[in-house]
Amino acid sequence: MLLKSLSARLLILTVFFVMVSEVLIFVPSVARYRMTYFENRLAAGYLATLAFEASPDGRLDQGLIDELLARVGAQGVVLRRADGTMLSLDRLQPPRPDFTIDLTHPDIVLAIRGSFRTLFGAGDRMLRVLGPAGPDNTDTAEVLLEERPLRQELWNFGIRILELSLVISLLTAALVYLSLQWLLVRPMRRITASMVEFRDDPEETSRVIAASQRSDEIGVAERELAILQKTVRQALAQRARLAALGTAVTKINHDLRNILATARLVTDGLTASAAPEVRRVAPRLIDAIDRAIALCTSTLDFSREGAPPLAPSRLLLAALIDEIGPELAVSQADLAIECAIPPDLAVSADRDQLYRVFLNLARNAVEAGAHRLRFSAAREGGTIAVEIADDGHGLPPKARENLFRPFFGSARPGGSGLGLAIARELVRAHGGELSLVSSAGAGTVFRLTLPAPAARELSRARASMS
Repeated sequence: MLLKSLSARLLILTVFFVMVSEVLIFVPSVARYRMTYFENRLAAGYLATLAFEASPDGRLDQGLIDELLARVGAQGVVLRRADGTMLSLDRLQPPRPDFTIDLTHPDIVLAIRGSFRTLFGAGDRMLRVLGPAGPDNTDTAEVLLEERPLRQELWNFGIRILELSLVISLLTAALVYLSLQWLLVRPMRRITASMVEFRDDPEETSRVIAASQRSDEIGVAERELAILQKTVRQALAQRARLAALGTAVTKINHDLRNILATARLVTDGLTASAAPEVRRVAPRLIDAIDRAIALCTSTLDFSREGAPPLAPSRLLLAALIDEIGPELAVSQADLAIECAIPPDLAVSADRDQLYRVFLNLARNAVEAGAHRLRFSAAREGGTIAVEIADDGHGLPPKARENLFRPFFGSARPGGSGLGLAIARELVRAHGGELSLVSSAGAGTVFRLTLPAPAARELSRARASMS
């Protein structure tokens, strides 16, 4: 369970990456340590050969030579001076070298390879090491070294590096862990706890996170979460009010319809009244009652929970658009409807609901003073895009801001704002979208998208329509 936490993973990753960094540092460090080891032996060998200058006759006895070689840690030393002279310190039976290492032209790649060969090699090779010597590095020193002491020195150095790496890794991991715990993990836990509490009871005001004043990503996340929670709570409150309204309308709908129907019958009789004043006001009274009935019906439809059930079928768009004109009850002189939809373009949708969407958009265009209404459609990848354009006076800014919000998006006085809200709900129930493209003094354009039917379904639709 501990390894599943973010803190534990950060701790393990920190230790791992620090150890990787130490390994990358260790490789050249070992090579440098090996070269320093050789350089020290060369310098010690050079100093040992200076004993010849202190000798009166320029000769040394074998006992002194052995002692000097022991101090150098070599089996033999040769110094070649720039003037051509040579000084040599040798055992009575000097060993033969197995491998030569030239430090006059150092190469880091060769040094790294040689270091690992010494570390993991077997046996005790005799190494012949050459390198510059003297105050001005004009002389050349040569020493014979056993590889076993060097291997032991390298292993001791590697163990010290490993111990230091572990200490650095643990210390760094602890500091990084505490820093991340304070800066990241604790705020993330706080955000997560707030999300869980909000999920359990989103309508509780106290469960909205109190955003901090941090200016980094955590602070931004806290503030955005607070805004999101407030928005969701407001949306839930609005949904609850709409649900209550829908319940109330459902309960009174039957009685209200009966009352309005009775009033409708009475007003129908008023149109035949002998009094001219009564006949004059009767049509306006009938229109008012009809609007009341329509408002009651649309409010009831919108307050119903969930999208209405779909009865999808394959239908041709152009044929469906042709049925809208007669339903609008306006003359062709008042409204010209142009259908620029290919006659064979088909969709899979609920015929009645899609017809209701198009009819609602067409009625809105008529109410906006449009004299020309154009329907166009095309297949765009996996969707069918339909554009509905009119030449009305457009939507006011306030109506555009609340266009698809129920009871807020009406563009005309006395409107409920439910028409477009219901239309978008119906389109989304089909897996599509309804959006406003533009609205200005030259007219309004809506865009409706629906999933395009598969090729096999399209051929069936064409066959059924033929």
